[in-house]
Amino acid sequence: MVLLLLLLTAILTAAPAAAQQTPASQVADGTTGQAPKDQATRDQGPGSASPVSLTKIREALETPPIVSLRTLDETPTFRVQILERQKLDELLATLTVKTGPIPAGGVNMAEQNRVMFPSVDNPLRQPLAAFNQGELLTILLENLAGKYLVGKSLAAISNAERAHALAEAREEVRTAVAQYCGVRPNQGAGITICDPSGR
Repeated sequence: MVLLLLLLTAILTAAPAAAQQTPASQVADGTTGQAPKDQATRDQGPGSASPVSLTKIREALETPPIVSLRTLDETPTFRVQILERQKLDELLATLTVKTGPIPAGGVNMAEQNRVMFPSVDNPLRQPLAAFNQGELLTILLENLAGKYLVGKSLAAISNAERAHALAEAREEVRTAVAQYCGVRPNQGAGITICDPSGR
């Protein structure tokens, strides 16, 4: 197993090394390992299976570089482009927004009722007409009376009830203290709560 792996490794490393060697005939001619143009065209004939074209490589090497060394010291120009607005517009364009509730019978039925029954002549036949003028005036007067008359009278009644409840609570405490002191020996002498001057 180890010998098989060593043999496979040797074969794989020998093939690229052999491909890099230059033929002896070209070295003797004084060429530097590059084939002449006519030989490159012969290699690219219909029978050759080489995917590399030497003429294309030479043409690419002869073209001047895009980045020159003179521009390396120049300060670069940076640009910022914000595309969020476009994305937001595209997103909003995909949304379908309905414009409010659809009345019973559809939009066309509501338009037909508006034309047939004008709001001036038929105020109660309008879709959102809850009250006529008399009912609206009654509700307005009830609200004003409730705010200014009933509110103040309820506040006065609640203050009177609070004062009455406070007086009853004080009387109940006095009665409870008197009962407590009455059952103690000597009418609760020496107890601070039973002392009439402490009350």
